[in-house]
Amino acid sequence: MGGTEHLNIQREGATLVLTLNRPEAKNALSLPMLVGLYDGWLEADADDSIRSVVFTGAGDSFCAGMDLKALAGKDTGGEQYRDRLNADPDLHWKAMLRHHRPRKPVIAAVEGYCVAGGTEMLQGTDIRVAGESAIFGLFEVKRGLFPIGGSTVRLQRQIPRTHALEMLLTGRPYTAREAAGIGLIGHVVPDGTALTKALEIAELVNACGPLAVEAVKASVYETAGMTETEGLAAELERGWPVFDTADAKEGARAFAEKRPPVYRRA
Repeated sequence: MGGTEHLNIQREGATLVLTLNRPEAKNALSLPMLVGLYDGWLEADADDSIRSVVFTGAGDSFCAGMDLKALAGKDTGGEQYRDRLNADPDLHWKAMLRHHRPRKPVIAAVEGYCVAGGTEMLQGTDIRVAGESAIFGLFEVKRGLFPIGGSTVRLQRQIPRTHALEMLLTGRPYTAREAAGIGLIGHVVPDGTALTKALEIAELVNACGPLAVEAVKASVYETAGMTETEGLAAELERGWPVFDTADAKEGARAFAEKRPPVYRRA
């Protein structure tokens, strides 16, 4: 299990918890954080005992976006990670889930600020929980910048276009209730309990057949840009093999025997 000085990785049963750990800077993205985050996504993909990932931030914020000074490796001890970025110039986009989609479900637990790069990373997650005082937004245009983490493409596919354009073009902050109202997040919970709620959801995911869960997630994303006819055909290709697995048979037996299933990814 890896991690860096700005990214904590820990296990909670079958859930891998990735925590942005730079609270003094509202978890602004640094090079050590991005390297640790990407390694965490790779660990989740590689370890079959991990069935879900919870993504959160330390302290009173999720992520306030990119720290350009830190990304350059200055003043944060980031220089020792420079070789990783040189070897893979796409590493930061993979870490931010722009160019990488984990095969396990990713549940975001947001407290406080989740703005700019924070809101962009949020769009790469699957299920989203936020504390009541959480703040969301894409502030780039107010600074004369472009939200290049994927928001001009993804946001309009995840929420109604009129709301996506308002968020993108005004650069204004959104409360958790507003974000839930437009469909950006799924749960609003009392402050300080987002991680607890996310772990509860993760446990529900973990209790399901892992092969089925991964196939369902893959099908949802694979078919998003297809016509209905194309999507239904692709769904059959992805879904039928699941019925032939030992896990599917175990699920049926456990239901008949009124007991919890024991899945083995087979």
